[in-house]
Amino acid sequence: MATRRNLLLPDVARWPRDEPVIVLENVTKAFGPKQVLKGLSLSVEAGKTTVIAGQSGSGKSVLLRMMNALTLPDSGTVRLFGCDLAKAGERERTELRKRCTMVFQNYALIDSLTVAENIGFPLAENTRMRRAEIRKLVAELLALLELSHAIDAMPASLSGGMKKRVSLARAVISNPEVVLFDEPTTGLDPVIKAVIDGLILELQEGLGSTALVITHDLDSAFRIADRIAFLYRGRIVANAPPQEFRDLPDPRVQQFIQGLATGPLTD
Repeated sequence: MATRRNLLLPDVARWPRDEPVIVLENVTKAFGPKQVLKGLSLSVEAGKTTVIAGQSGSGKSVLLRMMNALTLPDSGTVRLFGCDLAKAGERERTELRKRCTMVFQNYALIDSLTVAENIGFPLAENTRMRRAEIRKLVAELLALLELSHAIDAMPASLSGGMKKRVSLARAVISNPEVVLFDEPTTGLDPVIKAVIDGLILELQEGLGSTALVITHDLDSAFRIADRIAFLYRGRIVANAPPQEFRDLPDPRVQQFIQGLATGPLTD
């Protein structure tokens, strides 16, 4: 099987490890009368994996989109690579987005392209790599994700789990500085979950990328995270390394970890 360390990846510089790559300060966001984020603050360390956990509807996906300037805050500050996204022009935000990739929960594959073409699309559009080099890298990624047989398949023929893996391969093929994952292991069997977790770890440990992961899968979170932040009612109410997070006395965190039907999250 291929490994992340020997893939033919583009050479990409990394943000300094001693500076946070994403900083949110007192961020608010509302959609009509619904206040989703309420003075949220969070700092994401460069070269680390930060997991954001929380109940459904707590604003995790909105937060993820805000980190990539797909949604702007109503107030507060969001900085990506040191740039205030609300003050940046659209051209500057577009350039910043090129340094990040996002793995969408709904896959966002292009139906008219094959698996290989979907995965290689970022390199075909944004680099001068030869078609044969791109296909070689696509093949190596698909081997890592146990999808070699699907290289020339169309998205319509894939299962949901296969589409998720193709989406992940497309996100990492350009060797991004930051990868934003929206529920990367949802709907996958335990073996493929372990493969995805391993790829996220290799992305961070082997290549120095920063990973920000939204997930309900606490088993996965405890395997991959350097820090776990808990989002509750529009604010980060806990943020700690995995073992410390597991032992936090906060009853909201403990109810979530233990999956209890009664407690402050449901009262």
